[in-house]
Amino acid sequence: MLRLAWPVLVEQFLHFFVGFTDTFLAGFISKEATTAVGLAAYVSWLASNIFMLVSTGTVAVVARHWGAGEFDSASRAANRAIAIAAVVGVGVYALIWFAAPWYASLMQLHGDTAGMVVRFLRIDGAGYLFSCLTVAGAAALRGSGQMRVPMMILGCVNVLNVVVTTLLSGVGPAEWLSISERLGIPTFGLDGIAYGTLIARTIGGLLTLGVLSGGWFGLKLNRRELSLRGEPARRILRIGLPAGLDGMLRWSGQLIFLMIVARLSDNESERTAIMAAHLIGMQVEAISFLPACAWGMAAATLVGQSLGAKLPERALAGGHEAAKQGAVFALVLTAVFFFAAQPIYELMHKDAQVHSLGVTPFRFNALFQIPLVTAIVYTFALQGAGETRQPMKVSLLGVFGVRLTLAYICGIVLHGGLLGAWIGMCLDNTVRAVLVAWLFLRGRWMSKSV
Repeated sequence: MLRLAWPVLVEQFLHFFVGFTDTFLAGFISKEATTAVGLAAYVSWLASNIFMLVSTGTVAVVARHWGAGEFDSASRAANRAIAIAAVVGVGVYALIWFAAPWYASLMQLHGDTAGMVVRFLRIDGAGYLFSCLTVAGAAALRGSGQMRVPMMILGCVNVLNVVVTTLLSGVGPAEWLSISERLGIPTFGLDGIAYGTLIARTIGGLLTLGVLSGGWFGLKLNRRELSLRGEPARRILRIGLPAGLDGMLRWSGQLIFLMIVARLSDNESERTAIMAAHLIGMQVEAISFLPACAWGMAAATLVGQSLGAKLPERALAGGHEAAKQGAVFALVLTAVFFFAAQPIYELMHKDAQVHSLGVTPFRFNALFQIPLVTAIVYTFALQGAGETRQPMKVSLLGVFGVRLTLAYICGIVLHGGLLGAWIGMCLDNTVRAVLVAWLFLRGRWMSKSV
């Protein structure tokens, strides 16, 4: 499990630093810039959830074939995954382009702030035309047990993002600011952050295509196999559609949750500060998703390959081991988030009002990192077996039955502010952790056909 998980953990840390760098640089511009970057992170999460339609089915199908020794069939499934991802990427960018003004309005943003958000989303969103290929290719490679190549590709994306966004934005710590000027590179402020991320994601997608075209790791792109037709494509979609719907439901719930956060104050200045505090907290908490996704993806690979090799008990043991190891990381992060909340907010933003509004809720949220990680790991393990419908039902109950209900009551009705809203979020994670752990322990997924 450790051998499978550690490259994905490194990959997830590198992926995290793409969003972290953007948020960090925006903090040197204004609260409005932080809001733009933070809302783009939510859109990035939407894109990731939609891409689950491809990635979840790809891991399950490729892992089953690989575990059974059917390597040509695994390669055929990888080709279908790339073709599906390309179509999905175009659809996601079209959605972002046309929905950006509506999204800003929904968050009660107006004037220059709204224009800033719309422009940032449209530039940043173009990167999904290529990152969808990275997601699909990485899923196919992980299904074959190859974890290090996606890690190296994301490493390149991260380094490029840090360098290019810094150069094109022209903001950051004082010692950084003269670099662009000395090199004669024009700077674009907030737009430069978006352009830098776009460039990094584009190169990541091209690197993924290059690796798969070479066929060095058992999976090889073939023009004749790049099709939306055939049984491999149907199997990927049959497994992936419920996972994609699950992601869409969770994101829709998060959008409504964000609308609740946007209505926690009637004062526009305070409302902007609350939104910035919330978005910074979510960006930093994304660190917890790193071990969760790393051990979850490792569990999905091990579960899928074990079932393909007719070893269900090995699959069960692998899922539980992934949850245990992920919980150890979550415990460490609980302590870090709780005791370092103040310095974290001071690092991420220059506005004292953002600090005062965010620190206490962030400390409360720190206490719920183990349930968050547990829910993610067991969900991945179930999806690796091809079981995607039951996790979708759990998400529906947790997000709409627990999170939104309690966030509205505690945050708005009882005037609990950001802390009140986050109470609903934390209890949702706890309920989902219990339910998906029970589903995995029950073991009905062992007989799931893909």
